[in-house]
Amino acid sequence: MNVSAPSVLVNMLWCVPGGVGGSEEYLVRQLLGLAEQPEPRWQATVAAARGLPAAHPELAAVTTMVEPEFESHGRVRRIIGESTWLRRHTGGVQLVHHGGGTAPLRAHRPYVLTIHDLQFRTYPQYFSTVKRAYLQAVIPRSAKRASVVAVPSDYVRGCVIEAYGVQPERVLVVPHGIEPALAHDITPEAELRQRYGLGEGPVIVYPAVTHPHKHHEFLLQMMRDHWTDPELRLVLTGGVGMAEHVVAACTDRRVCRLGRVPAADRNGLLAMSAAMVFPSQYEGFGAPLIEAMTLGAPVVCSDATCMPQIVGDAGLVRPLVPEAWASVLDEAGRRRDQLVAAGHQRAQAFTSKASGAALAAAYGRALEYA
Repeated sequence: MNVSAPSVLVNMLWCVPGGVGGSEEYLVRQLLGLAEQPEPRWQATVAAARGLPAAHPELAAVTTMVEPEFESHGRVRRIIGESTWLRRHTGGVQLVHHGGGTAPLRAHRPYVLTIHDLQFRTYPQYFSTVKRAYLQAVIPRSAKRASVVAVPSDYVRGCVIEAYGVQPERVLVVPHGIEPALAHDITPEAELRQRYGLGEGPVIVYPAVTHPHKHHEFLLQMMRDHWTDPELRLVLTGGVGMAEHVVAACTDRRVCRLGRVPAADRNGLLAMSAAMVFPSQYEGFGAPLIEAMTLGAPVVCSDATCMPQIVGDAGLVRPLVPEAWASVLDEAGRRRDQLVAAGHQRAQAFTSKASGAALAAAYGRALEYA
């Protein structure tokens, strides 16, 4: 790296590999994009949760990654580590970036704070009492003390400004970035059909952890009442969440719950799908929408939160009522070529390089406010 480049310490101690959902990929991809920017590039050091460098060797290749001696699984242990171990590593850097929505009480300033979403305010019932109280206490203070708050979408930007009174010019959108090379890492369709017993009929895919707001039960209802083709398969990928019992109780043999699958399989399932169906009730961005577009899958999603803005006219955006979704698979089939072409074009605006450029702009703005 250029020795004259400005320096930033990125706090990813909260980012337990595989345990924090899409926010892990979000930060990793934008830091990869940051490394693609023209000189002078930011000299980034990542304070990484244990195991993160091994999980993301591509990030370790373009940044300096430092692991602490403590694990990050427990919130109390991590908070103590941020106030002690992390603070010792901030000496000499020009900027700190806290990527998990909160900053330590005695945080080194100036700092950039990434707020991924404010779901805990919209759906408090999906959070434990302790976690909700922690977020309600820490996020407002962290946001008000930040030089810049980075958010993934205009929707979240508006929420942060309204909720915490942060000056609008200090809240900047840093969108998700998807690597175009994603489309090169694909398991062949025939292999996937055999491995997962998908038969020869149409396949629709929902890649999401079974959290309540992901609204898997809506798709199960659609399969029961409207999407009755006996050869159709609904493929559910992603980890186990608080609403796993809803999926587990389904007895429809056409619903295939695969859990976490290798990246190449996930990509292949999307590429072969008749549609990627995404009935989420809340998203700060919804990266699978852009991933599906990159991979050539028609997108059907709800009209909640940021999703209409992210998808635009490159997919079928519908309200979350069964009548509005009853015929979407037929429409996606009729318009497949058009939707795939529009999706590919839309995805070009959401590359990791573009995300890295937006992050670099946020870092620059933060130094102006230092």
